[in-house]
Amino acid sequence: MKELLAVIARGLVQNPDGVRVEESEPAEDGTITFTLFVDEEDKGRVIGKQGRIAKSIRTVMRAAATRENKRVMVEID
Repeated sequence: MKELLAVIARGLVQNPDGVRVEESEPAEDGTITFTLFVDEEDKGRVIGKQGRIAKSIRTVMRAAATRENKRVMVEID
């Protein structure tokens, strides 16, 4: 899951070396939070106009998590 998020983000940004993903421990309800870190100048590319790209990334990650019977949340920082 962590690798999937990193691959998606690296495909969107100008500086793929600046992409970093951190995975938190599952919360009480079992939700795993992934925090995506990108360079400051690449944040707009990852978020997109009106957050459309960020919403799409979250949708893909939820779909992948559903296949593994997990719950995920993606934060972009």
